[in-house]
Amino acid sequence: MPGRPDTRRVLAAACLIGGPPSAVLLVLSGLDFLAPGPAALAIVACGVAALGVARLWLGNLAALSQAVARAAAGDGRLPEPSSPLLPAVAEVADGVARLARTLAERGGQVDRLTRADAAIVEALPDPLLVLSADRSPLRANAAARTLFGATPGNMAGGEIASLLRHPILAEAVDRALATGAIQRVDLVLPLPVARDLVAQVTPLDPPLADGGRLMVLLADRSHERAVEQMRADFVTNASHELRTPLASLLGFIETLRGPAEDDAVARKRFLGIMAEQAERMRRLIDDLLGLSRIELSEHQPPSGEADIGAIAEAEADAMAPILTSRRARLLREVTPGCIARPADPEQIAQVVRNLLENAIRHGREGGQTVLRVETVQNPKPGVMLSVADDGPGIAREHIPRLTERFYRVDSGRSRAAGGTGLGLAIVKHIVNRHRGQLLIESDVGSGAVFRVWLPAA
Repeated sequence: MPGRPDTRRVLAAACLIGGPPSAVLLVLSGLDFLAPGPAALAIVACGVAALGVARLWLGNLAALSQAVARAAAGDGRLPEPSSPLLPAVAEVADGVARLARTLAERGGQVDRLTRADAAIVEALPDPLLVLSADRSPLRANAAARTLFGATPGNMAGGEIASLLRHPILAEAVDRALATGAIQRVDLVLPLPVARDLVAQVTPLDPPLADGGRLMVLLADRSHERAVEQMRADFVTNASHELRTPLASLLGFIETLRGPAEDDAVARKRFLGIMAEQAERMRRLIDDLLGLSRIELSEHQPPSGEADIGAIAEAEADAMAPILTSRRARLLREVTPGCIARPADPEQIAQVVRNLLENAIRHGREGGQTVLRVETVQNPKPGVMLSVADDGPGIAREHIPRLTERFYRVDSGRSRAAGGTGLGLAIVKHIVNRHRGQLLIESDVGSGAVFRVWLPAA
């Protein structure tokens, strides 16, 4: 039973308590200072008293020990004993109760501080990782999980593993462990979308309770670098691509002011050409601005979802004027209910629009373009959007460069068709933002097929 002392311990304690007085009684009886009868009675009484005291004392101590154990395992409150305590034990019990309450209060404070610290770390806007001594990730806050696509139960997977294998960061981690000093490094993660990061590696001494020895704080500078690059690219591209139409406009204006001032036929023809050049400049500027906006957000994946089939049908309907002007046909093979997630419907619509316009404008006049949307299992489960034309095709050496800005297989034909040279670059950056894949297949004389794979819901 709880609180009952062991019998052997009670007997041993009784011997220690009653032994000395019983021995004295025996000696007195042997020296004839005490009669044998009263001496025997006194020895028995001493033994009974010692047994009672030992039982009561050890029972008090056992009850106190169990109460302390329950207080340590519970909320810190010392339960009331089931039997009265000896005065000395009661004083000890009061002291233990005060100590238990103090420890419980301190434990509660530590628990509250731990939860507050965890909440602060979780809410930090910058990504933060905690690594063990063997460089494996133990924890990642919400910003880090969002940046690298990780989950609380899978810290070592995906892009976090790629980050930790980066040579620059690996060297910084080694130096931090070896020297105990904070290390700061700049690094670029190339896949799936290039990210410019500043990493601060801080050694933790002593280690955290979960074995954390290193804290890696990341600052994503991709947006700032993208803004800087966007400005440089815009100036370079605009100055290069706008020079020709602007020179044409200035030349025609000078002609209309001079030799053709009174020539109605020339004026009408020149104004038509000027309108075409101005429209080309407008399309070019719109595409440049659109591409710049896409590149600014390319490192941040979208958060919504898109019905690819419905978007493809809507964009196919909008192609009617171009189809009429090219006397072309558009064959649709669209499976309903193909949902991509995460996805930005407006950007997906721009992908479909650009691919359809390219296929119709560069395909055979009077020919056929095929638009197909379906769910697939390869290369991974997802949604596949494909646009195939029956044009002259593209030589294999040109295919890797088709998504470069202003790269044209046939510059004259591309400009005559109204292209700016930015359509496929826009498609590539949108697909990258969606963590998808762009596949291009073509042979000279057999048309081209553009496929876009997107992750499914």
